[in-house]
Amino acid sequence: MKRLKDRAAIITGAGTGIGKATAIMFADEGAKVALVGRTISRLEEVAKEIKSRNGIAKVMQCDVSSEKQVKDMTAGVIREFGQVDVLVNNHAGGRGGGPIANMDLDGWNETVAIDLTGTMLCCREALKNMIPRKSGNIVNISSIAGVTGAPGLGPYPASKAGIIGLTMTLSMEVGQYNIRVNSISPAATRTDRFEDPQKMFAKARGISFEEHMKEILARYSLNRIAEPSEVAAVILFLASDESSAVTGQNIIVSCGYHSLHP
Repeated sequence: MKRLKDRAAIITGAGTGIGKATAIMFADEGAKVALVGRTISRLEEVAKEIKSRNGIAKVMQCDVSSEKQVKDMTAGVIREFGQVDVLVNNHAGGRGGGPIANMDLDGWNETVAIDLTGTMLCCREALKNMIPRKSGNIVNISSIAGVTGAPGLGPYPASKAGIIGLTMTLSMEVGQYNIRVNSISPAATRTDRFEDPQKMFAKARGISFEEHMKEILARYSLNRIAEPSEVAAVILFLASDESSAVTGQNIIVSCGYHSLHP
């Protein structure tokens, strides 16, 4: 029996990495998947792969920092699939960086608008469909940075910590309607979003990418970083009935990330 048979799922940031892996896994488990993001070409590639596996996917372009676009996207999913059973907020973006003491307000606001406000907007619109039906499931993707902090990245860990607080609050507000809300905090995951900057950092330091990664992996108990499919498997668990008693939780998926070298 497929774990998400006939359920309609929205997955934001579905064009690459964790979002792509989750979308394919959900479709394989019987879900009708709305692939949401800003880059249509990437979403269409994922939709093509899902359809080649006999799955159902719909591409929906949306900037989640736009209230109107989120409203239109959610309405479009409901027109296409009839309802929203599962929402996975996997998007991330923005450009705010550097020490807080020198923070550019525009960069800060852009990151918070996408990562935190965008998550709230997607939750709010999905809940308008879930609450009357007294059924639904939301999985928000935070980050280990939201738990540990991340010097020099300012608005990113602040937004991701906010997602954890939003998750806990929502779980208490909507539990009475049989709606579960959880979050996941991945550490480094083997995606282009992680590896491309690391290659630049290694080059700037004058060392090989392999040497640079060896230093990074010293902070992971398993001496490796997670694959997107491993994070997707935890998302699937939270979205399925297998986790029917789990809500208001933040699950760290990190291969044992810690701050100390061995």
